[in-house]
Amino acid sequence: MEGNRDEAEKCINIATKALEAGDKEKALKFLNKAEKLYPTEKAKVLLDALSRNGSSAGNGGAYCRRPADSSENTQTRHERASQEAGPAGESTKAFTKDQVEGVQRIKKCKDYYEVLGVSKEANEEELKKAYRKLALKFHPDKNHAPGATEAFKKIGNAYAVLSNPDKRRQYDVTGGEEPSSPGHSHGGFDFHRGFEADITPEDLFNMFFGGGFPSSSTHTFTNGRARYSQQTDYARRERAEERGDGGFSMFIQLMPILVLILVSLLSQLMVSTPPYSLYSRPSTGQTIKRQTENLHVDYYVTRDFKSEYKGSALQKIEKSVEEDYVSNVRNNCWKERQTKTDLLYAAKVYRDDRLRKKAELMSMDNCKELDRLNDLFRGG
Repeated sequence: MEGNRDEAEKCINIATKALEAGDKEKALKFLNKAEKLYPTEKAKVLLDALSRNGSSAGNGGAYCRRPADSSENTQTRHERASQEAGPAGESTKAFTKDQVEGVQRIKKCKDYYEVLGVSKEANEEELKKAYRKLALKFHPDKNHAPGATEAFKKIGNAYAVLSNPDKRRQYDVTGGEEPSSPGHSHGGFDFHRGFEADITPEDLFNMFFGGGFPSSSTHTFTNGRARYSQQTDYARRERAEERGDGGFSMFIQLMPILVLILVSLLSQLMVSTPPYSLYSRPSTGQTIKRQTENLHVDYYVTRDFKSEYKGSALQKIEKSVEEDYVSNVRNNCWKERQTKTDLLYAAKVYRDDRLRKKAELMSMDNCKELDRLNDLFRGG
């Protein structure tokens, strides 16, 4: 894997140039290839940003559909729900008239304040309260009305923009009127370019509610429509209980986990505990703190260590301690530098001052420690 790092960097460079040239398809292809060769934070940041900013492209005007006629009967609503859900009738669960009317209300809103139902003077607490109420009401796991997933994403975008002071100021200056033509909308979810959410609606929901509803779902937003599929243990348990084989089905599902736990326990029993640890480990009795003579590196041993390791054996142990410590510090420093570089690059590409400030405020503790060790080596 280490040997693929250079190739991965080349793929990232190609993807970056493609992104700057506006070729998102080529950029996505080479970023995915880079992740397969050697996963890096830079590729992950660009993939996440490309996914958020590009996955809804091309489906403008998704909320310009005709509102549901008040005379529409229940059967017609169910037929439309099946059509919106995509193939295989993925959203066939029942829904109420209030849920349909609620979705239509969200779709017809012309600005983010109207979506959340708050005034333009609303403070942070009022925004949070409004978002919590609406997110629970329109989450696709709870609301199965046609268009509920679109409304849920629209609510998430509204909160993501209005809860960000900088974006809220820009949004207030630009105004909240919906574009007059679909060509000016961005993915059908945001009213102006530059007001995309920095976080997906599902991630935002999980931040508020710690993982959401029991039946966690997978959503793929394609051409303004949401394909919604239940792929969790909760859903499988529901189906198993309907068939009357819940207990056996549960055992089959848990078997891989039980095997992994058993293998882990056996491996711990078979592998002997090393004579030292860089950290205190009460579970192995390595709680006695010592320090190497050369680099003054702290390490922890058992109570019997002093009587078992003396002279050349002790010197050999301390040499191993220092080598492990220097290797850890070097690796962590590389990660710090990589993360800082990735943040600065992402801040430049997406013109995000928050990412730039975050990079500049990084403490880089491991790199400072590596400089100290290098000074000791040179002095020695």
